Amino acid sequence: MIIQLANTIEINQKRELITYLSSYGYTAREVKTNSNLYLVAQGQNPLDLRGIGNKSYVMDIHAINEKYPLVSASWKEQATKIPLGRYNTLGQNQCTIMAGPCTVENEAQIEEMALELCLNNIRTMRGGVFKPRSSPYSYQGLGLEGLKMFSQTAHRHNLLIVSEIMEQTQLEKMYPYVDIFQVGARNSQNFKLLQALGKTDKPVLLKRGISGSIDELLYSAEYIFSGGNEQIILCERGIRTFETSYRNTLDLNAIPILKQKSHLPVVVDPSHGVGIREHVPTLALSSIMAGADGLLVEIHKDPKEAISDGFQSLNFAEFRELVEKIKLTFQLKRTFE
Repeated sequence: MIIQLANTIEINQKRELITYLSSYGYTAREVKTNSNLYLVAQGQNPLDLRGIGNKSYVMDIHAINEKYPLVSASWKEQATKIPLGRYNTLGQNQCTIMAGPCTVENEAQIEEMALELCLNNIRTMRGGVFKPRSSPYSYQGLGLEGLKMFSQTAHRHNLLIVSEIMEQTQLEKMYPYVDIFQVGARNSQNFKLLQALGKTDKPVLLKRGISGSIDELLYSAEYIFSGGNEQIILCERGIRTFETSYRNTLDLNAIPILKQKSHLPVVVDPSHGVGIREHVPTLALSSIMAGADGLLVEIHKDPKEAISDGFQSLNFAEFRELVEKIKLTFQLKRTFE
């Protein structure tokens, strides 16, 4: 059960309600976000919901019995929309594109990338400065100084940035420079990190784990929401299967299932999903037709010279072509709705 409380509720009123719920065998946990106040009550005994809903300090009440109640679609009539700066709102019947390099390499690269994104009317740049690599000998990223440069260059062009955070100790240092925190596949079940991100007021892009189920992704999202942050973006980025012909198996099934199970917006990372440059556009367009709210695409001016993941990055000409196809595909999709 989710009980939405008025933000003006008094302490004694809240205590009275929790005591009432406890008398019926319910445990209640308070969840306070930037805009709302909830009680998540769990129990099995019959309860008169009208008696609770009629209280002056109760805004709404939802009798749901979900494993991840706060991110469940069962209690929200409309899907969650997340403002991304002045220019874009994720989940508002449009396709939001976030694009950029796998790895931030230098200032000249980011300057060229920012100009390319502006040319294509893209308002959010992706880029990693802390790189979780499988091998300890692989390039690990430019670190905090690289993030500062990345942020300053992007913001000079009125672009937001999304960048990966790897551990909770980085949160305070990264906070002034990041607009959207990305949780990578390897950290999808790093619950201490998720709890810490629940206390921030910035959107979190949560990637599905390498071998994670849909339920596990939603449980991870519940950690963030229950910590106080409602601005969560779910990301399908491919899962590890027995197939070796491509990098990962992009699970297009996950898109409509996630949108059925949850009210949160869903974006897709086709670059990691297939890991082969020439197939990224096809998977990107397929994701839109499957219902994705946005795309996370890796691009590079010269993919052959990229420090990491050049084999799955589009060059600028390929990216421009994809952007035009995305516009046409989204218009086509709307004709079927």
